[in-house]
Amino acid sequence: MPIGEFGGAPPLVAEGSPALTTPMYWMYEMGHASLNPARAVTDATKILFQNPLNPWSHTQFGKSIAAACELFERTTRRYGKPEWGLDFTEVNGIQTPVEVRSIWEKPFCRLLHFDRKLTRPLRAPHPRVLVVAPMSGHYATLLRGTVEAFLPTHEVYITDWSDARMVPLTEGRFDLDDYVDYVIEMLHVLGGNMHVIAVCQPSVPVVAAVSVMEAARDPFVPLSMTLMGGPIDTRRNPTSVNNLAAERGIEWFRNHVITKVPFPHPGVGRDVYPGFLQLSGFITMNLDRHTDAHKALFNNLVKGDGDMVDKHREFYDEYLAVMDLTAEYYLQTVDLVFVKHALPKGEMTHRGKPVDPSKIRRVALMTVEGEKDDISGLGQTEATHALCPAIPDHRRVHYVQKGVGHYGVFNGSRFRSEIVPRISDFMMSAANTKLSLVAAAE
Repeated sequence: MPIGEFGGAPPLVAEGSPALTTPMYWMYEMGHASLNPARAVTDATKILFQNPLNPWSHTQFGKSIAAACELFERTTRRYGKPEWGLDFTEVNGIQTPVEVRSIWEKPFCRLLHFDRKLTRPLRAPHPRVLVVAPMSGHYATLLRGTVEAFLPTHEVYITDWSDARMVPLTEGRFDLDDYVDYVIEMLHVLGGNMHVIAVCQPSVPVVAAVSVMEAARDPFVPLSMTLMGGPIDTRRNPTSVNNLAAERGIEWFRNHVITKVPFPHPGVGRDVYPGFLQLSGFITMNLDRHTDAHKALFNNLVKGDGDMVDKHREFYDEYLAVMDLTAEYYLQTVDLVFVKHALPKGEMTHRGKPVDPSKIRRVALMTVEGEKDDISGLGQTEATHALCPAIPDHRRVHYVQKGVGHYGVFNGSRFRSEIVPRISDFMMSAANTKLSLVAAAE
């Protein structure tokens, strides 16, 4: 994702936009409202055909009716923000309660701390990690598996970005300069001795924030930054996502996907890239796979395969929950990262000042990519190393995980067994090197 501005933020929806662009959100809301009677009838029908006192509920016909009703309900539902559900973790073999609490908050983001209620003191402090979650359509809970994997051995914090339709217009705009400012402010609040992990989209803003801090000799720069599947230089091994932006151009996106939040949402009148449009893009990229998954759900409901049904529900309850993005933030992202390639060209700015990654000296760098990533192609994240020549070679690492796609870079069995241990070792090395350098300086 981009950072800073290139000749100013792109303007919002213009008078000449297509006729359907402005009322698009209103039409979507009316569509949902019009389905309410059908959903009520479907829910009642499902209850009827799942009632054990109804003899039809034990037949293939009755099970098929109940399964069809659930499928209709799930495909027409508006999914809300999921819960974290991380109430416990295991620290040194002991089950430990976890409290998720906000320690810093602004209109467009909260900083959450997964506070582990340790019953025994640690032999040595665990690394403190700030996970910068993507602001690209899904909620931060998409990284539930990422957080869960680090909790036993790390003190974890994460950015919880706000749904733009829930932020009143009186709170002002939010663009990429604000994004970078938020990251810097959070690092100040955390008080140093931190490691930063940027998952996908935040890779560029995090590089920008660290560059700005290094240029200002900020004492709160992180000990290390780990970039995972991020679009640092989308000219390398471009994917269909990269090519779409280059082919369409910024004007197409401005005219076709930006609309206003309708009443009664708190952000009524705000220009946004709505979540339902983002979701349609996510799904159409792998339409056959999603269609097959819902066919399988129907069959498993009829067969009564509870485990497979629960896995489907768990995945899609998260995947189908989406949030709106502010128009200015989204358009800058498309323009600067995918169209103009501003960061690798050295043309990125923040608050009118150049963003210069070559200033980064004190921060160790690790990049992680997936061999089969179809969103951020191989080499796009690795490009960060060429932009940061002042980082010593012994304080930089690049790792490609074999056999995984984009989501496998930050979730799943290979992430837990192969990527997390490497990141942990890298953080420990970065921290030890930092301490030795401080001691030598003193």
